[in-house]
Amino acid sequence: MTARQVDRTLNRLACEILERNRGSENVILVGILRSGAEVARRIAAEIQTIEDLPLGVHDLDTSAFRDDRPETDASGMAALPDVSDRDVVLVDDVLFTGRTVRAALDAIITFGRPRSIQLAVLVDRGHREFPIQADYVGRTMPTKHREEVQVLTSGGLHVDVVEAA
Repeated sequence: MTARQVDRTLNRLACEILERNRGSENVILVGILRSGAEVARRIAAEIQTIEDLPLGVHDLDTSAFRDDRPETDASGMAALPDVSDRDVVLVDDVLFTGRTVRAALDAIITFGRPRSIQLAVLVDRGHREFPIQADYVGRTMPTKHREEVQVLTSGGLHVDVVEAA
């Protein structure tokens, strides 16, 4: 996806989020570190353009909640605001196995009981290991396991599919 295609896709995702939530008053955007946080900031900018209301983005490090990596101490994790009775839109760049999203769900629950947790992804490449489905998908890109989808942030967001080393 070129930077221009990504820009159009982010605008569409912002509109879909606003429509489903009847505006942004109760919405909290949470971007999964690294590239997911950048995608979340770009969606927030699109929402601000549409609604003329600033929407903060909160970064989330899921490493302490992963089940496929060595245990990490969660005490150093940046705190999210209280998410109780809020509509949390979790944003990631690429949805693949679902392990990162599962870890993010565990992390979010530690900050309250949200009204809903919705998932927005720029690219869904399939190959799930967990029963996780995105609510908002920028583009579905069927890939092979040996391929890697890279969301590059230099020179505007753009997406490349490359053979993994």
